[in-house]
Amino acid sequence: MRRLLAFLLVGLALYGVYWFALNRLFDAGSYRKQVAFGSVFVPYGWAYALGILLGLVLLLLLYSVIHTALANRIQGRKRSPWPLFWQGVTHLFLWILILLVYYPVVQVVAASFDPTNNLFSFRRPDTGFLLLDAKVIPYVPEPSLENYAKLVEGVVLYPYQVGLLLLGGLALLGVALIGLLRRLLTPEDWMDFWQGRLLLLLALAVFALALTLSPRQFTGQGTEAKFLLWVRNTFLISGLTGLLAVLLTATAGYAFARFRHLPGRYPVLLFFIFVQMFPGFLALVAIYYLLSRLDLLNTFTGLVLAYSGGIISFGTWVYKGYLESISPSLEEAAMVDGATKWQVFTKILLPLSAPMFVFVFLLQFVGTYSEFVLANLVLTGVESWNVGVGLRSFTTGQFQTKWGIFAAASVLGSLPILFLFYGFQQYFVSGYTAGAVKE
Repeated sequence: MRRLLAFLLVGLALYGVYWFALNRLFDAGSYRKQVAFGSVFVPYGWAYALGILLGLVLLLLLYSVIHTALANRIQGRKRSPWPLFWQGVTHLFLWILILLVYYPVVQVVAASFDPTNNLFSFRRPDTGFLLLDAKVIPYVPEPSLENYAKLVEGVVLYPYQVGLLLLGGLALLGVALIGLLRRLLTPEDWMDFWQGRLLLLLALAVFALALTLSPRQFTGQGTEAKFLLWVRNTFLISGLTGLLAVLLTATAGYAFARFRHLPGRYPVLLFFIFVQMFPGFLALVAIYYLLSRLDLLNTFTGLVLAYSGGIISFGTWVYKGYLESISPSLEEAAMVDGATKWQVFTKILLPLSAPMFVFVFLLQFVGTYSEFVLANLVLTGVESWNVGVGLRSFTTGQFQTKWGIFAAASVLGSLPILFLFYGFQQYFVSGYTAGAVKE
């Protein structure tokens, strides 16, 4: 009875879709006869797309029925094909979502290799292939590295800076090789040891290179030649902000976790939760007023101080939960042996909290690396811009948007964050779950 009712409901739904398509969607008079310039119009194109999707679903159904029938005959069992079919439909839906998410990335990468801005022009290519003519698939007739060359034009590196760059590249290659070995072989302790050392070496090489670069080394013409300078500025701002965030959260988290009789402890913790309910840009007017009165506008110091306040509430709560998962008996045993509270904090708790500090640092680094609103308010000079503000300069001006250079800069600017997530992904996972279980 249930199956009969289900078939009736499905039949009524299909008939309703058929009636709606026949009387509404397939009405030729409802379509515009004037096609937008540069676009490709396919009559009832949505019907072809829906037909392709339904065809894939039918293929999944056919495969499920055949596979289940053969498995039942071989194994002597009687199983339904519907679980396998719904699993296939779920995977098909997930793959469609993946394609939709990564499709803009494909367009940006393709635009970075097109020096003529052809991807963003109104002129329609005439290749005879519908997806290329409609620019669904990026059409790059003459791909080149011209856009990338403009971003590094006129950059002068000293010999020791070249050495730091090579050292960082070798460390990155080593991390990639160890990651490949972890996938192919059984993970061992030496892999974690050397991967951590290489990641530390990579971070030190990158920050040493960022500290030694100066604006005088960027001698190219045009604002796009300052791109690597903006990346250097972003590394300095995000790195200093991450270090300051670790310092503030370490001290505040320890105070709230261990000093339970601290006056105002509970109201301050509630205030931290209350503050996180509001977006940070609500404080832009106050931040701008304070920085202007302190003469910190257009300085890295002012931007670092403005950024550092945003992580205190969240970082304090996370680190407080992490410390509460560590038994106080460990500290009491050290104090019995003659250690002071400061020695317990610096020599026992800080080494144990290294993964949490890496998590807080990376969270603040990634959050400030791509920040635009506050940086655009504080940084006004071309040589002090970060990556976000610099990218905006490529899209300003009517009929002067440098889409190719903008795409190339976006690709290069995203690589550090991509490598950062790949190398330190275990710290992100462990950091989010640390402190969730108390012992």
